[in-house]
Amino acid sequence: MNLITSLFLGFVTAFVGITPPGLINMTAAKVNLREGKISAYWFVLGAVIVIFFQATLAILFARYIEGRPDVIVLLREVGFVIFSVLTIYFLLIAKKPKAKKGKIKKKSTSTRFFLGMLLSALNFFPIPYYVFVSITLASYNLFVFDISHVFIFVTGVVLGSFLVFYLYITFFQKIEDKTNYMMKNMNTIIGSITGLIALITLINIIRYYLR
Repeated sequence: MNLITSLFLGFVTAFVGITPPGLINMTAAKVNLREGKISAYWFVLGAVIVIFFQATLAILFARYIEGRPDVIVLLREVGFVIFSVLTIYFLLIAKKPKAKKGKIKKKSTSTRFFLGMLLSALNFFPIPYYVFVSITLASYNLFVFDISHVFIFVTGVVLGSFLVFYLYITFFQKIEDKTNYMMKNMNTIIGSITGLIALITLINIIRYYLR
């Protein structure tokens, strides 16, 4: 297993995970439109710093539980419950989000930097996501849990994340109509995704107990 492969896998993993419209990338695009690219890049810098630590923590945790199938099954069961509740909430309970047209006041770059860190820290999905991804890649002998590979993989995650944010900042105006449509239907999209994840998790749990 060479380091270039780990870098590439980290990059692709982050790119796939962050590309769908979400709070952080949409906020980065909005900051760019209303305050300029400098503020947007400071926001992104704060976000990717937190993503670096989230991905590192997730992979170190995955390294610990890799040889503990009982812990993995417990996490799957907890995850199934969480994703099932989220599915019910987004499809049946949550109100449709409305696009906000108001302008936000010009903020300092340091304020945007810490806002990026805050929103990224409040987003807990990267941790279970990278735990799942790293364990899955390791099961196919595409990733190993030594320090050098972990660091290079996380570096790839940071680069992939930054590229997605850059693309949102650069091309958001051209795709704004589509993203507004997606924002209006975001609950359905998220609910469908969490429902699919819950179903896959349930299948894995049943297969584990029936083997």
